[in-house]
Amino acid sequence: MQTSSSLRNSSQSRRNKFALNFVIKNKNEKQSDLCSPPGYCSSYGQIVSESSQQTDQNLVVKKSWDIALAPLRQIPMNLFIMYMAGNSISIFPIMMVGMLFLRPVKALFTIQSTFKLIEGDQSLLQKFIYLVGNVLCLALALYKCQSMGLLPTHPSDWLDFVEPQQRLEFTGGGGVF
Repeated sequence: MQTSSSLRNSSQSRRNKFALNFVIKNKNEKQSDLCSPPGYCSSYGQIVSESSQQTDQNLVVKKSWDIALAPLRQIPMNLFIMYMAGNSISIFPIMMVGMLFLRPVKALFTIQSTFKLIEGDQSLLQKFIYLVGNVLCLALALYKCQSMGLLPTHPSDWLDFVEPQQRLEFTGGGGVF
């Protein structure tokens, strides 16, 4: 049988197994007591190497090219949306054409703030590519408006006394009527 003192000692050792020592130590003593976590090396954070600066510069150039090419990457999506919207005059195609106009116009007005942080020898070329991409998106929007019949391209669209152009041929279902 165990005595009460031996039970008390064993319960204290179990209780103190996870106890923390809150005695304040110097920073030097604290560092010597604790070991670094796996994979940590204190020399990595203190020295900034030139290769990391070059990598950062490469990332900035890559990000700026991503920004510059974004309007050109939107063209296939815009073509698909134009195809799916159709040529009828209803709310959905009108909203799609409105967004086709609105996005490039907003982008062209904010071109300086878009490229505000980008510096370097390629910034002028990147701005030009960005401009060309947005102008192409505007051209797609104008083409969609023309194919829907929203652009005034005939004299009868402007003048009331001029008769509208007569259609010479009507087609439907693949056959000529």
